[in-house]
Amino acid sequence: MEKLFVDTNIIIDLLSQREPFYKEAAVLFSLADKKKIQITISSLTIANTSYILLRQMNAEKAKTVLRKLKLFVRILLLNDKIVSLALNDDTFSDFEDGLQYFTAIENEQDLIIARNLKDFKNSNLPVLTAGQYIIAL
Repeated sequence: MEKLFVDTNIIIDLLSQREPFYKEAAVLFSLADKKKIQITISSLTIANTSYILLRQMNAEKAKTVLRKLKLFVRILLLNDKIVSLALNDDTFSDFEDGLQYFTAIENEQDLIIARNLKDFKNSNLPVLTAGQYIIAL
């Protein structure tokens, strides 16, 4: 089964039903529900997503949404090695993108799904948008 590391923006697109990106994110999660792919996210994504959801809903509703998300994803740990790799890599102008990238690398993911491909322009893993991945199926 293909392991897709999904960046935070895709998760927020799904949970916040952000158009025009929601449908593509929903298709990815439908594939995961059918066990055709495995979606992984970093533990950082949970924290960042919670922050965004709390701007849109109360804390209990946000936790309920995150509990449902957890049923469909495998959460990868953010550890000392990943933080060190991101801190010492100058190819990422955004530290958070570096953390995401090295989480995917250290956990041997097959590819990264992100909305902003330029954020991962120096990636050694293939990086696709959700739409590009769906078309390639």
